Amino acid sequence: MSSLSLSPTPADLSITPRDRRFGRDDRQGRWWLNGDPIASTFHTALSVTFPKGEAMFVEAVKAHRGGVPDKLAHEIRAFTQQEVIHSREHVVFNRKAAEAGYDLSELEADVDNVMDLIRERPPIVNLMATIALEHYTAMLAAIMLRNPSMYEGAEPEWGELWKWHAIEEIEHKGVAYDTWLHATKDWSRWRRWKAKSLMMLAVTSRFWPRRVHGMKVLLAQDGLVGWRVTARIWWYLLGKPGILRKSFLPWLAYFMPGFHPWNHDDRALIAKYESDYADAVTRTDEVAAAA
Repeated sequence: MSSLSLSPTPADLSITPRDRRFGRDDRQGRWWLNGDPIASTFHTALSVTFPKGEAMFVEAVKAHRGGVPDKLAHEIRAFTQQEVIHSREHVVFNRKAAEAGYDLSELEADVDNVMDLIRERPPIVNLMATIALEHYTAMLAAIMLRNPSMYEGAEPEWGELWKWHAIEEIEHKGVAYDTWLHATKDWSRWRRWKAKSLMMLAVTSRFWPRRVHGMKVLLAQDGLVGWRVTARIWWYLLGKPGILRKSFLPWLAYFMPGFHPWNHDDRALIAKYESDYADAVTRTDEVAAAA
């Protein structure tokens, strides 16, 4: 029996692209999240990575979709739609940040450097990076949705964008991983665990330092520099809301034998918010060409 046949992905899981458009006619405040420069720049620095990063996720998964079961093939198409829409909306978000006066060029150059590296790597390595980063996005999404106070006082369009993005990240959190299980079906469990674990360590060694650096680049443009600013950044990550602290145990679970993103079914977080986007549901077959 293959590893994929034992996947705990719920049989009744529905991955539902919700075609929302945010903030086309709105301006974005530099500190759009409750007037908090730390919280605002965390999200803005993260958003800069999404358009090209999520395009990479899609390509990494599509490169290994040959011969997958019909259910996974359908999920890959829906995953692709969701990620394409996410990229589109974060292009808008990032443009609004630039219009608010932020110079994003250094952050964008960092993303471009990573993309150059990706083009030199074998497709299976990019899929390994994708499953690690998809675990990160799912962890962060769950933290965001469990803590609605994070978006209290946010400019409405941008707060809604992040909540909408979070529910879809949870919804498709197992697609890349199931594709990985299919792509490595001939690997031993030890080889699979070693490869994905080393990749997660490599991804983590870069993920948080680059987020902090990106925040500092943006905050410096607001004249906020020095050790007090650094302390505020780390309080945001480790204290309140404690995004890094709260992600530690879910991150650690990735290294456990038998890990799968759907070992923890948190679809209740989706149900809590999805009624807000019922009118924006996109039929999978309407844009299947995107896959």
